[in-house]
Amino acid sequence: MPKTPLHPSPPPLEANDVAIVGGGTVLWFVAFLALLPFQGTLSDHGHGTWPWICLSGGLLGLIGLWYCRARRDAIARSRTAEAALRAADDDGTGSGAGPATQSD
Repeated sequence: MPKTPLHPSPPPLEANDVAIVGGGTVLWFVAFLALLPFQGTLSDHGHGTWPWICLSGGLLGLIGLWYCRARRDAIARSRTAEAALRAADDDGTGSGAGPATQSD
């Protein structure tokens, strides 16, 4: 069987991670509030941990939300710095070398 040529991987898709994680976090907290009035019935049937699992999911979602926002902001800062560096190189004011290789 002949080998097929390998194609380069496509670039990663951009997604709104903050909205996705935020929506999931809200759903975990809604599930906690929905199950909380039934704590006694759930405990009687051996499912007393369900509300606390939902609360844990919501709290972990808050950590995930903090992480996604920090990541989004870091990516934006990196793109801004890269664009500024390109603009400086295009203007002829840059030396063409990156900040790590420039010497004073």
